[in-house]
Amino acid sequence: MSAPDGDNEFLYELQVEVEAEVTLVESSHPQEVAELPITEWLFDPTEAEREEIGLRGLLDAVEVLEEGHRPGDHGA
Repeated sequence: MSAPDGDNEFLYELQVEVEAEVTLVESSHPQEVAELPITEWLFDPTEAEREEIGLRGLLDAVEVLEEGHRPGDHGA
């Protein structure tokens, strides 16, 4: 992750927020929760895994934008 400049400050802040959310989801240990009886679940572990996948996709998108690539750009 690069240090923010005027143009990338928003992307930098978004990346920091998304990384914090990924850490939070990871710390919930959905794999371990899935092994418990359903009556002991505080959250649906499948939903936590879906959220993590979505957050990682968003994080990848932010990183691509920070690198200056735009949708439709293809390397030669």
